[in-house]
Amino acid sequence: MDLIRIILAIFIPPLAVFLKVGLGLHFWLNILLWILGVVPGIIHAIWVLVKK
Repeated sequence: MDLIRIILAIFIPPLAVFLKVGLGLHFWLNILLWILGVVPGIIHAIWVLVKK
């Protein structure tokens, strides 16, 4: 399951974060980072998945 989330984090970071933590602060922060730039969104998503 973690491998699928990491693959999702590369292509659709907000979805991967949502599946891990739900509609919390990290989800909204990831959407903001993804809008500002794709790479920061991916980095944040992978960090959330590895951290929690």
